[in-house]
Amino acid sequence: MKSNWTSNQTGATGIGFQKRGVTSITTKDLHTPDSALGIEAGKMLYRVLSFLCLLVFAFPVSSFAAWTPVVGKMTTPWTDQVSPEHVWAKYPRPQLQRSNWTNLNGLWKYSITTKDAQKPGPWNGEILVPFAPESALSGVGRLVEPDETLWYERIVSVPATEGRTLLHFEAVDYETDVTVNGQHVGHHIGGNTPFSFDITDAVKAGNNVVRVRVYDANGGYQLHGKQSLNPRGIWYTRVTGIWQTVWLETVPLRSIEDLDFSCDITTGEVLVKPKLSGRTIGGEKFRITASLDNTEVASTSGRGPVTIIIPDAKLWSPESPTLYDLKVELLDGNDKVVDTVTSYTALREVGKAKDANGNWRFTLNGKPIFHWGPLDQGWWPDGLLTPPSEEAMLSDIEFLKACGFNMIRKHIKVEPRRFYYDCDRLGMMVWQDQVSQGYGPKTIPEGSNPPWIGLRPNPVDGQWPAEQQKQFVLEYKRMVDHLRDHPSIMIWTPFNEAWGQHNTLEVGKMAVDYDTSRLINIASGGNFWPVGDIADNHQYPDPGYPFGQKKYNDYVKVVGEFGGHGFPLPGHVWDPGSRNWGYGGLPKDIDELKDRFSQSINVLCALRKRGISAGVYTQTTDVEAEVNGLMTYDRVQKLDPTWVKSQSDKLLNTPDVVTVTTILPTAEEKGQVWSYTTETPNTDWMKPSFNDSSWKRSDGGFGTAGTPNANVGTKWDSSDIWLRHKFNLNTLPEGQLVLRIYHDEEAEVFINGKQVAALTGYSTEYKEVLLERNCLNRDIQTIAVHCHQTAGGQYIDAGLHVENPR
Repeated sequence: MKSNWTSNQTGATGIGFQKRGVTSITTKDLHTPDSALGIEAGKMLYRVLSFLCLLVFAFPVSSFAAWTPVVGKMTTPWTDQVSPEHVWAKYPRPQLQRSNWTNLNGLWKYSITTKDAQKPGPWNGEILVPFAPESALSGVGRLVEPDETLWYERIVSVPATEGRTLLHFEAVDYETDVTVNGQHVGHHIGGNTPFSFDITDAVKAGNNVVRVRVYDANGGYQLHGKQSLNPRGIWYTRVTGIWQTVWLETVPLRSIEDLDFSCDITTGEVLVKPKLSGRTIGGEKFRITASLDNTEVASTSGRGPVTIIIPDAKLWSPESPTLYDLKVELLDGNDKVVDTVTSYTALREVGKAKDANGNWRFTLNGKPIFHWGPLDQGWWPDGLLTPPSEEAMLSDIEFLKACGFNMIRKHIKVEPRRFYYDCDRLGMMVWQDQVSQGYGPKTIPEGSNPPWIGLRPNPVDGQWPAEQQKQFVLEYKRMVDHLRDHPSIMIWTPFNEAWGQHNTLEVGKMAVDYDTSRLINIASGGNFWPVGDIADNHQYPDPGYPFGQKKYNDYVKVVGEFGGHGFPLPGHVWDPGSRNWGYGGLPKDIDELKDRFSQSINVLCALRKRGISAGVYTQTTDVEAEVNGLMTYDRVQKLDPTWVKSQSDKLLNTPDVVTVTTILPTAEEKGQVWSYTTETPNTDWMKPSFNDSSWKRSDGGFGTAGTPNANVGTKWDSSDIWLRHKFNLNTLPEGQLVLRIYHDEEAEVFINGKQVAALTGYSTEYKEVLLERNCLNRDIQTIAVHCHQTAGGQYIDAGLHVENPR
């Protein structure tokens, strides 16, 4: 599709620089006069003009107000560090670097017009790129509507060169057209991955007018992720236009465009596949040099794909994230260097294998590894989709690393490339989601989103036209191509919770074939179709999994979302007047938040031993009305990372396979006789000394027929029930003491008068809670349980066992 709009250069500013965003200056018009004024007078005039020019640099003049973040918005510790002179200033492409580049972040003019306008109207002011106009850090703070078009313009100074000039956009949401000096240079559809245009034929040495036109419907079949025209709940403020770095690069006529890597961890071989652009040079070849800690470890040369062997190769892992620096040179037939780039790679192998119980487990470098990480939205109160800086983004990763996580699930967002670089070098595994479409079954276009049924049987697909399906696949492949060489990425996820889920088997087979070096999680949280490597269940607040469905035994089982324990920290809430929320209701204080978090971890520890290979906790930070983060939206820690790490260590040190010694059987094996009452007892009902002789006695479990996965021994259909059971225990076997319990709904459990569990919500099957051994006596034990029911099916049963690693 070609655009018929043209550049209107009226209003272009300056002589090669912009207010607070200098690019260059030339003195071609500041020549020394000759005899008309005399040599000395000419020198004096030259000095004066030069001095005036410097004053313009120091005090740039503009008809627009000076840039400042939008006032009255929530900030972060990095908000005040952002300025037009210092905004996302590092090289944006760490795996393919050259020295000759120009950062075009900074102040651009902007205009917002009607959707069909063919040129910008009067310039509304200046916007700080790469922040979207909806964000505070853009300096604009204005929503762009679906019936409007956003325009940008700035003067760019380009040096004279014999090579080619490339204009790079790391991400623009969503449909982009670009002109240079009035000449249309490119059109792009897609809002989440980089693209570039060769502007060599349109630029001239010196100043050039770059104009960008962006349209963003934020609807239809467009992939928009968590953005919404009506932000609420789990949907957030939309963004429009440029939201990642814009930059200029000069490359040789024949140049290295991309590098792809693959490796063999057993031999230390790294296969480097360079992709070239420009006319072929006779006899061309590559020279590749690998270094570790600034020391050369290997070098080789050859034509086409080149294999370099790393001696005594150190493998990449979360515990030892070894990266090898690479220098790749393109040589002509005379061994003259034509182009040089620097990069890095790692040796590691992603896989899966069965454990001793036949459950599929993730492996890294051939060894089992449990994936433990947060759901990471990557949103910011000051920049929305755009972090205020790399330092801010890095701070999140470092916090999560300190919490003991070894993985991040990057949730339906593609971050700037430096995010993945930081994960590579810090040893943080990444699950990468495809950016989604839709908000559920009511999404327009009707039928594009199927009902979400999770892992229940008989899913249906959304219906997408062929053209939109093709665009979805194109954007998925762009994401994989963009990120495939980052060693931190372990898993690709095409769909999440049925948002825009369509042609699932076809998409899944495409994803499996497109990158055979990673695992595919076809649909996080379902709807599940039999393709890929993973069957992913979402359950809040405590984790759970439908183990009874044997069709998932051929897949790696994961809990792709759980937790979401909310807590609004006073003074750090996005909108105090909104319904700030978390899953399972809000705890009354930090201590209760910690109790809930610890309970969820205990449940996940038990699930791991039953075959679960990963857990994803919701979430890194609060986002707008969601207050279920480990940090607030403005990045204040709610929980001490040292404490969180103690919980992480407990989970990561839990064995995959255990032997079980039963102490008190549940009704799954043999129904125990319990004393019980449905009348509210005295407050000391849980103590060993309490006299329960007036209570009834009957077999567990207690509940109503038809409750899923329940073994009802005694009918219970009132709102509350209290249970007591005494048993002898002469010796306690060595190992981990575990409470096995099915509760529907809330339950509290006491052993010998001490509360050992307070379980909120309800379960749909038995789950396990880790206990301290000191809750038991040497001889007679008393276990007491209270369960409260509100509606629907109901059931309560409990037992005890001891586990040891096998």
